[in-house]
Amino acid sequence: MNAPLPTPAALSTSSERLWSSLMSLATLGATPRGGIRRLALTELDAQGRDRVTGWLREAGCQILCDAIGNLYAIRPGTDATAAPVAMGSHLDTQPSGGRFDGQYGVLAGLEVIRTLNDAGIATRKPIAVAVWTNEEGTRFQPVMMGSGVYAGAFTVEHCVAQRDAEGISVGEALAAIGAAGTDAAPRFDAYFESHIEQGPVLENEGKTIGVVEGALGQRWFDVVLEGQDAHAGPTPIELRRDALLAAAHLTVAVREVATSHPHYARGTVGRLVVSPNSRNVIPGRVEMSIDLRCADAATLDAMTDAVKGAAAKISADSGVSISLEQTVYFAPCAFDASLVASIETTAQAFGYSHRRLASGAGHDAVYVARRCPTAMIFVPCERGISHNEIENADPAHIHAGANVLLHAVLARAQREG
Repeated sequence: MNAPLPTPAALSTSSERLWSSLMSLATLGATPRGGIRRLALTELDAQGRDRVTGWLREAGCQILCDAIGNLYAIRPGTDATAAPVAMGSHLDTQPSGGRFDGQYGVLAGLEVIRTLNDAGIATRKPIAVAVWTNEEGTRFQPVMMGSGVYAGAFTVEHCVAQRDAEGISVGEALAAIGAAGTDAAPRFDAYFESHIEQGPVLENEGKTIGVVEGALGQRWFDVVLEGQDAHAGPTPIELRRDALLAAAHLTVAVREVATSHPHYARGTVGRLVVSPNSRNVIPGRVEMSIDLRCADAATLDAMTDAVKGAAAKISADSGVSISLEQTVYFAPCAFDASLVASIETTAQAFGYSHRRLASGAGHDAVYVARRCPTAMIFVPCERGISHNEIENADPAHIHAGANVLLHAVLARAQREG
């Protein structure tokens, strides 16, 4: 059982201080439209790391850095043998990113520590803030690199050898900004990640807190449809082998498969390459992508089977060959039930409107969940827009998420066992 929650009114984070920290960090890599361009392991990323670790040191934390550049700031607990209760996210951004994706999770963790310091609260277990390297996967692949190394999904050796478009390796970039550490990564008792939703559900429903039950599993496919190029005038409709028409039918089928399955099912065709792409030529070849997502592994498998079945029928009816190659698979991730319940109880104690939901995007928490109990807290973002310079959030929602984080972390850090 978690320890009883403190009376919410008696302990609250500082909305003004948290917002000021976010806006200060947003000046590093600021873009003309109000966003941020701070790619992983660049000099701007180094400046962001330095600013945040400086704040964390001022808050009394010890800073560790591992071989892939993950940072761990640890506030001591009264039990020196206990594993830390951790919070965190990332500081790297998309090329035209916003002010909240990633950095909110890091700075909400900083604000929790500052609030505990202000109140003179000593926790039994240490409390940590993690800053994960290269979550976005924009400059270097794989995506969620630092947390993936932490979880054992990738080796350090593999990741440091990866190169960007200019041929610079991760290892070289780490060395260039002094981010290649030698410390061992700590084992966490639990991990909480606060994040903007990056979607429209909370805002549309007027909810303040998203209680995240897990992250959708993903299957991505590259699809090639081969028909026959032919002249648009002389070729009768019934004799055509139109690859684009077959692709259109398959696109509709993907949508129908998603809408007919449960567990937050999603289906998307996001890419089409048509050949020969000429106004008066029947398309003979189409390359397309299919992105299937679902919170349940068996349902995701059923969706895959349904799409393959639809493709086979479309191929037989149209005379267009269709091949599907899976390129990405992430299994669905269920977060720890006790932590999810703690977040929900905390939101209720504050009187914040809330709902349970699943994350449709990948997050560092998905990998960290392989190592320790993990959960996420979502707050709304304006119009659901993220990975965009106009990404925005209400300071009141940012504050609410930090309050829920504070009390959920404190309950976990004070409990026995």
